[in-house]
Amino acid sequence: MLAVPMYPARAKARGFNQAQWLAERLGERIHKPLLQARCVKHLPSQRALNRRERQQNLLGAFTVKSPVPAHVTIIDDVVTTGATGHALASVLLVNGAQRVDIWAAARTPLQKS
Repeated sequence: MLAVPMYPARAKARGFNQAQWLAERLGERIHKPLLQARCVKHLPSQRALNRRERQQNLLGAFTVKSPVPAHVTIIDDVVTTGATGHALASVLLVNGAQRVDIWAAARTPLQKS
């Protein structure tokens, strides 16, 4: 399992990483160790960005020590467009994962076209 990481300055300012908190609790309950990834890019808030802008914003944002297990589950608090999970999953796949699942506590409503 792997929590979606925050950029260190943002984590310090916020004082709390919801995804990390969820992953730690879940890992304890199901007896799974937590992998560590890092956010190495100071990202502006993604609230006002659409899917394409979020994807561009996240390029090169995450690193993970390899090798990684064949199956990794990413834990996030909220999925909006899926861009964060996709960016992190891409890094995991490049570093040896064969399957990546994304679990989230919430999903924002889809926009009706």
